[in-house]
Formats: sequence, structure tokens, C-alpha cells
Amino acid sequence: MQHVLIIHEVEDYPLWKVVFDQAAAIRRDAGEISYQLLRYEENSNNIVHFSEWTSLEDARLFFESPALVKIRHEAGVKAPEFIYLNEIERGIL
Repeated sequence: MQHVLIIHEVEDYPLWKVVFDQAAAIRRDAGEISYQLLRYEENSNNIVHFSEWTSLEDARLFFESPALVKIRHEAGVKAPEFIYLNEIERGIL
């Protein structure tokens, strides 16, 4: 499986979450299969978005597209860091 880990700060979490939810269909159509959202304990505007993708190429095309850059700006995202990952093992303990 291919995953993307995004770490970023947002100006206003409730505003960002509305935009994030509104983009669900375009994320799905681009190849996002599932996601998890996490936030830093000490700062609720620091967000971690961990998602599974059909391919890392699909993810890169989506996250680097001009349309998504515009959406991130409108959502108040500050300096996102994208980490593209290939799963090598999964387990349950």
C-alpha cells in the first residue's frame, strides 16, 4: 500500500475541516482510499493527515495540482510537509 503523511498548521481548524470535508469527493476521485486526521496535543491547529492511496503518482498529481494549491490557501493551510511512503509491513498486536 502507498500512503501520504501530511503535517501542517492551519489558521483555524473548524474552517479547515469544512473545506477538507467538502473536498472528499475530489480526494476519492484522485485516488485517496482512506484517511486519518490527528492533531497535536498542545496545539489543535497543528494537523496530521495520514492517508492511503491507489498510487504515490496519483497522490503527487493531486497534492501538487494548482487546484489543490488554491484549496489549501483558501483553507488557511500553512507550509504543508508531504511525505510519500510505501508500506513494508502491517501488524496488529
